[in-house]
Amino acid sequence: MRQHGTPGRPDALTLDTPDVLAPPGTLPEPVALDAPAREPVVVGVDGSALSLVAVRLAAREAARHRRALRIVHCFNWEPDPRVDPTTDLRQPAEEVIAQAVATGSEEAPQVPVAGAIVEGPALTTLLRESGDAALLAIGDGGLPERVCVPLDATALQIAARAGCSVLVAREHTRPTGQILVGVDGSETCQAALELAFDTAAWRDAELVVVQAWDPDARPPGGEAHLAARFDAALEPMRRRYPTVRVTPRVLPGEPKDVLVEQSRTAELAVASARGEQPWRGMLGAVSQALLYHSPAPVLIVRGPHEVYVQE
Repeated sequence: MRQHGTPGRPDALTLDTPDVLAPPGTLPEPVALDAPAREPVVVGVDGSALSLVAVRLAAREAARHRRALRIVHCFNWEPDPRVDPTTDLRQPAEEVIAQAVATGSEEAPQVPVAGAIVEGPALTTLLRESGDAALLAIGDGGLPERVCVPLDATALQIAARAGCSVLVAREHTRPTGQILVGVDGSETCQAALELAFDTAAWRDAELVVVQAWDPDARPPGGEAHLAARFDAALEPMRRRYPTVRVTPRVLPGEPKDVLVEQSRTAELAVASARGEQPWRGMLGAVSQALLYHSPAPVLIVRGPHEVYVQE
């Protein structure tokens, strides 16, 4: 979820009345939350089975954090005298959004759900939406299946440039498993660690906290000493979340390789956007590796001072 206020934008917003796109009576009535209107959880949909998986994940997060769910479908309209845009373009878009709204309402009946059709490129639209969102959920766009991932892949660009944390859904996921988070001692990783503890508590799942170390540079005092220090460093979070079952793992190897391997048994992998080397780009090596190769959904967490980049 959002860990910060976005420069130039309010820290909270009041949702506009949703543009109901399906015929009256076909969509469930939203149920009002006790909490005041705040930044919603936003999910982008394109009519695919994967985008409906993203809707379900987003609906659960909205219920967990008592926020509204905003579902957005983007399409590019091009003038063509041979077609009637009302029936040939708008109607399929309305069907996509209506199915997504119904899915979100079924997954989390207590959550207010709004659907919106936006004309324009998906990347530009969703980046704009992220500026006023607590969390943005999207499908992975087939990233794990690609041998060569284009730099302009929508999921990759959104994960790198969004104004809030980003949840990237996978088509085939484990219904239950561990919550995985990697830490490296950086400030941004602390935000990921806190969110991972909170997620594990809410899902009643085991939390696996991983720290990787370079086997070519033996740590002072040896691996056992490093593991003991790491375990002690987690004590404050354990006290905050006494019900969470925590498994700390100090493992040799490249952090990105270690985290990808550990993610194979995870229900969700959590990582900070840039970790301990923020100057190297909008996404660090670990978050990129998880996006490309983790079979589990990936939650990319923004730190408190990170700025997003829009087109």
